Amino acid sequence: MTATLKNTAASRDFIAQLPMTLELKDYASTEKVADLPQKLSTQGAPDGYEPRVGDITYYAPWGNLAIFYRDFGYSRGLVNLGRIIEGTENLNFRGAMSATIEIVADESSIGNQ
Repeated sequence: MTATLKNTAASRDFIAQLPMTLELKDYASTEKVADLPQKLSTQGAPDGYEPRVGDITYYAPWGNLAIFYRDFGYSRGLVNLGRIIEGTENLNFRGAMSATIEIVADESSIGNQ
């Protein structure tokens, strides 16, 4: 899967923890969730978020990562970190999966930073 992350305090905290391998568990047949090693900052984040398929989020009350493979309603405490741009179909099954999350350089941005 390939994703992009937002330039927010929460996303920067998430990136600082990479690379990491997580056990993503199915939750409510809507999302894959995993506990993070450390909590993320919610500074500047709205009170909540309405996730869509492909959204990578942080659920602040529980301190976990939530990646949505189905749309869901507005959730207080949910912070949008970014979005999967390729491969969301790999999440659409019941059950757990192991995932290694790492930064991969975007070749189009090399030399433009």
